[in-house]
Amino acid sequence: MNINKYFCTGRLTSDPELRALPNGTSVCEMRLAVDGMGRKGEVGFINLSVYGGCGEVCARYLKKGSKIAVDGRIEHGEWDTDTGKRHEHRVIAGAVEFLTPRSGEQEPQPEHDSEIGELVAA
Repeated sequence: MNINKYFCTGRLTSDPELRALPNGTSVCEMRLAVDGMGRKGEVGFINLSVYGGCGEVCARYLKKGSKIAVDGRIEHGEWDTDTGKRHEHRVIAGAVEFLTPRSGEQEPQPEHDSEIGELVAA
């Protein structure tokens, strides 16, 4: 049995980008800065995809600097370019939790419990 589980907390390095796939599914793309990923505790960067209603809620309420917790799985992608093969590891989120805002900062929160429930992807 293989287990592919990834959990981390971090801050967004830019505003989330929401787009629609050709089949109509929404996907929110984000980049997350995570402390302590290297041998000497350096900051590492994670590419993150959140699909469906959960991604739409993330795009609506999160912004650069927002702190979140992510529970998901790692996916590897590979494609050809004019200069050779490219590789990418990305986290596909199963759940996203909005964490406490930075001190003195007010982050918008979902207005209804129904929106909060959407933070767990199907």
